[in-house]
Amino acid sequence: MQNGLKVIAFLSYAALGLVSSCLSAPAPRKAACEIEWVVLGTAQDAGAPQIGNAADPGWRNPSLRRLATSAALIDHDTNKTYLFEATPDLTEQLNRLDRVRAPSAAPLGLDGVFITHAHIGHYAGLMYAGREAAGASKLDVYAMPRLSEFLTKNGPWSQLVALGNISLLPLRDGEATALTGGVSVTPLRVPHRDEFSETVGFVVRTPQKSLLFLPDIDAWDRWKTEHGKDFRQELFGVDYAFVDATFYDDHELPGRDMREIPHPRVTETMALLADQPANIRARVQFIHVNHTNPIRFENSPESRGVVAAGFGIAREGQRYCLAAKS
Repeated sequence: MQNGLKVIAFLSYAALGLVSSCLSAPAPRKAACEIEWVVLGTAQDAGAPQIGNAADPGWRNPSLRRLATSAALIDHDTNKTYLFEATPDLTEQLNRLDRVRAPSAAPLGLDGVFITHAHIGHYAGLMYAGREAAGASKLDVYAMPRLSEFLTKNGPWSQLVALGNISLLPLRDGEATALTGGVSVTPLRVPHRDEFSETVGFVVRTPQKSLLFLPDIDAWDRWKTEHGKDFRQELFGVDYAFVDATFYDDHELPGRDMREIPHPRVTETMALLADQPANIRARVQFIHVNHTNPIRFENSPESRGVVAAGFGIAREGQRYCLAAKS
């Protein structure tokens, strides 16, 4: 995505307390909001448009371009910021983040980075902490055991560790890590292609609200079978759930056997929750959208159908207040 990009902000359900703004010209935060979740990217790992897809309308219309999935947790009172996913779009995303928070002296302006797994859209942005770019000093990176081992033993990531550009902090499945302001982050193992690392989602809890960030998973039923987690039960326990929406249905990739790409389809997730009350369905915010997925486009029939069914679609620039002053 090029400099000067105009980013469209989208309004979501006011009843959920969501505040949405355009990151290229953000509205000031409400003074009452202490802890905020900011959506920095919504696309699958390679963004949109993708390499080799010359016909994509995003090449002609910059407003249709999307950055790889990422979000930030900001504690405005303590001026602490935690990034979720270090994407290949990190430079642009940190620039946008700087427009919605106070200046910070922390490495890269971040007090920590949480990474779900070792696929390019989720960890490759760590390279910008290295000597060829920011030359950061001891940027805290929260990682599961296999991911930590992968970063330590494989270049160029091993150089980041050896030179002290990043400091690896251990995570354990189901164990909460306490952060500033009464916030905690708990990793939950999920089934996915784990060639280089395990894969997790994160539950973020504040003194007032909570969310599930789960951009990649192979199947909801496998999560229950292999890790004992029922998606519907997990959804009942949070206020927002940012979940895998890589593909809308099984008809997106002509000539490909979609059974070989096992992400839960948007249509499947909606069917799973169709019998739930409106307030439960409204917690879902679909994210990690492939460039072929029609919900990438705000006004597509598929996007309108998702919203009409009572679900949300994460858009770049959306801001969610997770804790407000009493």
